[in-house]
Amino acid sequence: MLEYAASGIRLVSEMIMDEEVFNIQLRKFLKKVGIQSQREIEQAVRTGVDSGSLSGEEKLKASVLLRVPEAGVEITIEDDIALR
Repeated sequence: MLEYAASGIRLVSEMIMDEEVFNIQLRKFLKKVGIQSQREIEQAVRTGVDSGSLSGEEKLKASVLLRVPEAGVEITIEDDIALR
C-alpha cells in the first residue's frame, strides 16, 4: 500500500522483504533439493545397473519441474546425466 506525505513524496507502508532471510531460505531450499535429488537418482541408477535394466553406459535424460505458484514460477530444467 502506498501513501503520500504532505510533500507529495511517496511512502511505502508495507514491510519490505528481508533480502538476507530470503537468500538464506532460498539456499536452504536449493540445498535440500540438490541432496534429495542426488540420493534418489543414485539409488535408482544403482538399482537399474544391478538389475540389468541399465548397462552403465547410458546417457540419461533428466528433467525437473520447478514451481513456486505464489511467485508465478513454473519452469522445466533439463539436462543429460552420463553414466560413463
